[in-house]
Amino acid sequence: MVQTMTLRNFVKKQRKIHRLTQADLARKAGVGLRFVRELEQGKSTLRMDKVNQVLQLFGKTLGHVDRLPEAELNATNGK
Repeated sequence: MVQTMTLRNFVKKQRKIHRLTQADLARKAGVGLRFVRELEQGKSTLRMDKVNQVLQLFGKTLGHVDRLPEAELNATNGK
C-alpha cells in the first residue's frame, strides 16, 4: 500500500519536528503568517513559489507525481 501525506500535514509535522511556531516558519521562509496558516489549513489555491519557499527549509520542493488509481486512492483514504 502506498503511504501518502498531504502537503499541509507534511509542513505542520516538519514545523513541529523543528520546534517552530507558525510565526517562526513564516519569518524563516520569507512568507507571511497568514500564508503559513492557510497552507496548514489546506487552502486549495496557494502560490507555488511561496509553497516552495516553505518547503526549501525542509530540503523539499514541489514536483509532479503519478496519480494513484481510484481504487488505491480510496484505500489510502479509508473509504
